[in-house]
Amino acid sequence: MEKAEDILVLRARDFWASLVWGATSVFFLWKTMDIPLWGENKAGVSGTQWYDSAAIVPLFIFVGLLCLSVALFVISVRSGGARHALGAAGIGWNPDEAFRFSTIGLILLAYVGGLVPRVDFILCSGLLITALIFGYYGGHPRRAMIACGAVCLAGFTSWLLYPAQADWNAHADDWITLGIWVALTIPVLVKARSERLLRVVPYIAILAPFTLVCAMAFGFRQNVPARGGLLFQQIEYHYYVTLRPIWKG
Repeated sequence: MEKAEDILVLRARDFWASLVWGATSVFFLWKTMDIPLWGENKAGVSGTQWYDSAAIVPLFIFVGLLCLSVALFVISVRSGGARHALGAAGIGWNPDEAFRFSTIGLILLAYVGGLVPRVDFILCSGLLITALIFGYYGGHPRRAMIACGAVCLAGFTSWLLYPAQADWNAHADDWITLGIWVALTIPVLVKARSERLLRVVPYIAILAPFTLVCAMAFGFRQNVPARGGLLFQQIEYHYYVTLRPIWKG
């Protein structure tokens, strides 16, 4: 009995260690991407062939650390270590809540890390709002999976296409995000026949980010993310070229 309890304690430690190692490896992988890998120029540093890049060693190290952390996490969850760790911390363990927490965390990670710096703010925020309301209203796990998959697909694609900041004004990922948003809106409209609240989701998803980004840019004169985005670029152009001269003239 004591041996089983000791193993459970070790698995609980594996759970916390996997979270720390995973966060650490993701952070250093992100910083490693600043080192030239494919011969490009970053921060005044030019790369040659990929096998000569200074990024190779840290990439191998931190990818390996990330794989190890994922393996530890899976083992700890399957063996009950995660339940024991969270219970000891006073958090408790509920599979449904863990699923909900994990998918929302992935959505926010894809949104903040992949979409916001690269994709038009209205497009990525509209996708986020649609995913959160459709995925988590009414407690349907299948909807949550679809919503999480849509946002993660958009975020990962954007990050994969344009990892370097110099390319963030390109519009290919804007079109991809728009396509995913439209595709996710279709089941929203289908379900809206029986769930009346979902009927307002497309309006909220469009008007909320549009109002916010216009207030930030033109009202409070603040910088907005992805200023060269597909939609905001046109909004900003017509504001200064078409609308502003009307009331200034």
